[in-house]
Amino acid sequence: MTVHTLDTGLFKLDGGAMFGVVPKSMWQKFNPADENNMCTWAMRCLLIEDGQRLILVDNGIGDKQDQKFRGHFYLHGDDTLEKSLRKLGFTAPDITDVFLTHLHFDHCGGSVVRTPDDKLHLAFPNATYWSNQNHWDWAVTPNAREKASFLKENILPIQESGHLRFIDPVGAVPTELSCFREIILADGHTEKMMVPVLHYKGRTLAFMADLLPSAGHVPLPYVMGYDMRPLITLEEKERVLRRAADENWVLVLEHDAHTECITVQHTEKGVRVADTLKLTDL
Repeated sequence: MTVHTLDTGLFKLDGGAMFGVVPKSMWQKFNPADENNMCTWAMRCLLIEDGQRLILVDNGIGDKQDQKFRGHFYLHGDDTLEKSLRKLGFTAPDITDVFLTHLHFDHCGGSVVRTPDDKLHLAFPNATYWSNQNHWDWAVTPNAREKASFLKENILPIQESGHLRFIDPVGAVPTELSCFREIILADGHTEKMMVPVLHYKGRTLAFMADLLPSAGHVPLPYVMGYDMRPLITLEEKERVLRRAADENWVLVLEHDAHTECITVQHTEKGVRVADTLKLTDL
């Protein structure tokens, strides 16, 4: 098995929204804001070569949204999912599975493309797309607070294509995704977000999605204002970080623009970052 990180571009989000109740005087040390209080974030994905399967975990924001939408998020950088795949010698039809941690637009927007005649098609025509029933139902009938993050054009074409499959409600790993040691289900950020965990080169790897967006979010109170259930995020994050420190996991960070992976350790102040690294360092 070979695991790669893929860069799909950068975007900006409000720093206060990303750090919730934590004062700017504290979070800006890790993520300095611009004059509009916006911080730069990555949309990093995971690509797993496992025998005959090529598994993509999340796929960024995509490129089918109009300029007004894109202008809200200040998309920038030269990286795209297509370019990153091509650097590794792959194209979209090579992907066999698309594992979606959750259906917020910055994680699943690349699932669907818009053709010049304004038709929506799967970006990965040969792939099975994986979600779970509880999260899917939550996304297609969203609450008013989260509605802007769930875009129908990113979601409904997957089901209409017949390529959608759900994992077991308790997170049991499907045979097709046997590279995953486990799938952690988390309810703080959104309903039943999925965090995949796998063994790689003698280490345990966890793709943290929005349970831990960046290295700056390791201290427990650093919880996003976007989270639907912040107190549950506190519990889930503490539980996973303790396991990660006990077992020396490598945590892959989806949104940290500067740090690809971290390890964590127990300290007198709680779990904190031990080392920063790249996946290629393993």
